[in-house]
Amino acid sequence: MKTKSFTLVFLIIFGMVIFTNSTPKKTIENDTSSLLFMLEEEKLAHDVYTFLYSKWETRPFANIKESEKVHMQKLQELLEQNKIPYEILPEGKFKNQNLQKLYNDLTAKGKTSEIEALKAGATIEDIDIYDLQRLTKETQNQDIANVYKFLECASRNHLRAFSRNLEMRNTNYISKNISKNEYEKIISAKQEQCGMQNGMQCQNQGKGRGNRGRGNGFGNGNCMN
Repeated sequence: MKTKSFTLVFLIIFGMVIFTNSTPKKTIENDTSSLLFMLEEEKLAHDVYTFLYSKWETRPFANIKESEKVHMQKLQELLEQNKIPYEILPEGKFKNQNLQKLYNDLTAKGKTSEIEALKAGATIEDIDIYDLQRLTKETQNQDIANVYKFLECASRNHLRAFSRNLEMRNTNYISKNISKNEYEKIISAKQEQCGMQNGMQCQNQGKGRGNRGRGNGFGNGNCMN
């Protein structure tokens, strides 16, 4: 009886060890994949905006490309904290072939006219918001979730900036990733104060159209925008 009891206890403990060891491993693999992907997606935004600013010298591209540098830095910090190796390729080059194709397509369209350039910017932020929402739901790591929420908040501000500039040119952007209702809700809201303080996201979203520019750099010494 003692032998059977010992065997049963051993099997239960052994099963628990296998469960607790295998689950975090899968989670870590997922987080690693998502962080590396988002690093390149933020690089995509930076590289496209750099290219389009050199072509058109439109103000949003000059401002927002600097924000994308900050976003890449936040992702690099997470990768380094988690001891995940990464490589940043030269401007306009990407390991992910889908992102490479997207860069090629958006720069090709964006160089044809200023309106197409602004639509390319809106497309990137549309994709960013969609991907960040998905990846935030998938991660169990609160630090990663906080950074993703910060990036999503910033992308909403960037989307407002591109949308406003398109409206000024008597045209508009049609969302292709987030829903039409969500897009309308975003561009109808005020500029958000996005940032991170002590590992927590700082966010304040108002209602009503207006003040729909974009934030960049550091706000009031406490929260990063």
